[in-house]
Amino acid sequence: MGHLHRGGVLAAVLGLVLATTASAPAVAGSGPDRYRNPVSAGFADTFADPVVVRGDDGLWYAYGTSDPLREGEKQAHRVPTARSADLVAWTYVGDAFAPDQRPSWAAPGAAFWAPDVRRIGDHWVMYVTVTDTTVSADTFDTAIGAATAPTPTGPWTFADAPVVAPRPGGGGGYLWTIDPSQFTDVDGRNYLYFGSYYGGISVTELTADGLRAVGTPSLVAVDNKFEGGYVLRHDGWYYLFASTANCCAGPATGYSVQVGRARAPRGPFVDRDGLRLDASRAGGTPVLTQNGNRWIGTGHNGFLTDLSGQDWIAYHAIDRADPYLDEPFGINERPMLLDRLDWIDGWPTVNAGAGPSEEPRPAPVTTARLDERFDSPALTRWRAGDDTWQVADGRLTGTGALTSRTDLDGDVRVEADLRLTGADAAGLRLGPVDVRVEAGRLTAREADGGSASVPLPAGFHPADRHNLAVEVRDRRLVAELSPARLGDQLAVATLRLTRPVAGPLTLLADGGTGEFDNVSVAPLYRPARHAVAPPGVGPLLSDWSDEFDDGLDPAWRWVRQNPDATVSGGALRWPVESTDLVGTGNTAGVLLRDAPSGDYVAETKVTLDLGEETVRNFQQAGLVAYVDDDRFARLSQVAIWNTRQVEYGYELPFAGRPVYGGNIVGTPATTTWLRLAHHVDPATGEHEFRAASSRDGVHWTWGGVWTFPADTTPRIGLVAHGGANPPVTAVFDYLRFHR
Repeated sequence: MGHLHRGGVLAAVLGLVLATTASAPAVAGSGPDRYRNPVSAGFADTFADPVVVRGDDGLWYAYGTSDPLREGEKQAHRVPTARSADLVAWTYVGDAFAPDQRPSWAAPGAAFWAPDVRRIGDHWVMYVTVTDTTVSADTFDTAIGAATAPTPTGPWTFADAPVVAPRPGGGGGYLWTIDPSQFTDVDGRNYLYFGSYYGGISVTELTADGLRAVGTPSLVAVDNKFEGGYVLRHDGWYYLFASTANCCAGPATGYSVQVGRARAPRGPFVDRDGLRLDASRAGGTPVLTQNGNRWIGTGHNGFLTDLSGQDWIAYHAIDRADPYLDEPFGINERPMLLDRLDWIDGWPTVNAGAGPSEEPRPAPVTTARLDERFDSPALTRWRAGDDTWQVADGRLTGTGALTSRTDLDGDVRVEADLRLTGADAAGLRLGPVDVRVEAGRLTAREADGGSASVPLPAGFHPADRHNLAVEVRDRRLVAELSPARLGDQLAVATLRLTRPVAGPLTLLADGGTGEFDNVSVAPLYRPARHAVAPPGVGPLLSDWSDEFDDGLDPAWRWVRQNPDATVSGGALRWPVESTDLVGTGNTAGVLLRDAPSGDYVAETKVTLDLGEETVRNFQQAGLVAYVDDDRFARLSQVAIWNTRQVEYGYELPFAGRPVYGGNIVGTPATTTWLRLAHHVDPATGEHEFRAASSRDGVHWTWGGVWTFPADTTPRIGLVAHGGANPPVTAVFDYLRFHR
């Protein structure tokens, strides 16, 4: 998303003249072995809401929200576009739209946010948030527009009507119709996911050309918690990635990515614990969250797959030491990062759960053992036999069989872009296995073995360009046909082989001509099998803990004592105060005690009946790591508008005033268990606090990390504040410390 607050835009966005550069050639073996985030550093200081596609030329293209690219530039680019041969070194190639280019229904000052680019049919479609339209006098009556182009770099032409028009909100103003993301299902239907905090995330079906919404939208993720939806299909499940918390709170930004999955594009999407994303107590399994290193506010993701089959997540983040592009409290500086996306036990997680990377890491595989872009008319790496094949305009066409001089060996991923320009069937032969598009089906057939065949959508056009990817691991073959390589398969065929795949790769076109491009053979990636272990919880430190069995332990100290908080019957009972700690008010009571030295885990069990659905802003109770009223990390179950969330809020002094943001950690029940795991960074001496929550005290969801300077001494305590209407009492069973 862009720079938002409820009811308006923080900064006006201006245009910049279109710029272009020549294409860089793709050279086999040119990619680096390692890379370091942010990958956008070579061309931009900020590149928010990024998405990445692979173009017909085999290069990669990234698109970002309308912002200035560099500090001091002051003028915003209108969907800046970058190109890369290796996903690591990027070059700015221009803006998608000229300064005076906008759809007819867009207001003159409209900005373009959060683009999503897909291949539909024989052209590319860009979906983009238009922040201001001519529908009303409201300057934030957002809508989703679409533009089409023959190439990933344009020229882009806007459609004459919005895909999703501005939607009046029941609470006034217009619902946030932002953050579009397109998805094509196995039945060929096109869908668009869109929306944000005011209105939630919805999905609507699109016309076949992708330019109009049809039917009735469905809510798939609750309002006031999620935005930036992105859906992909993996192993038969539909995964909805969504960002949560505030995108743009500078050094206190706790933006992160969560996920739910479903058996259909319209949901219902549920998390690992079976909790729906469209409920008041909304679920969400963490995919990506800050881990205590340089990066905070890790969110608004795109998705891609490298030539080895490894999935990657593209997203933006904030350097906590440099959170603003220019002056404090202006545009948040959000460069593009890239990290490995692993699938463990059916759920996606970044770097096996380790989170965003700061140090050098193995780079994506973007060149291969066989990596044919057909840039030369000579077919020196191929054997045509008696068949006729030729190269023109960077594409291969022919009839019959064309065999590579490179043999397959071991677990591999093979892929090619193909069109059936006259052929009855076309595809790939991997040693003894043929994988073809034929007679409206995707078929895999092993010589002297078995076969698998699945139908293609009724509206499938074989003359359109599609990507065919085939992976073989441990004699299990999986073939996928997709329009864009973005988890949008039109068909998936799976076949158990009787013997390993060995021998040459052959391109096949029967009964007429087929067209091929971007043919590659790469060793198949090695999947991560186990997630990084969460913080361990060791023996109880009884001298530091309090079970509230016999009054309040003398070790406790109050900041603004609340005389209504009492201890009896083994619990601390604290009526929620009509006060807060956020900002300059600092009127809430805080009950504190010293913490042990070194690594420890603090835990409490708190019961707070916040009900559901109704607005009870911002009643809450939970744990706090506290230095003073302007530097604390607060882990609470809280009512945020109609939702109930576990918010891990953080306040710190910055540029002369306190700044507050939050990170979302799990889903609360009426009784919720909360943990803060403390660790001292041996290199910096910083205090790192990682948060977790549980609905039963057994199964825990671990979230993000907030840090405190080395020269501070955080204490641990309890809070119960945020509003006294209706009256409600927080009941704490204990505060325990574990080594």
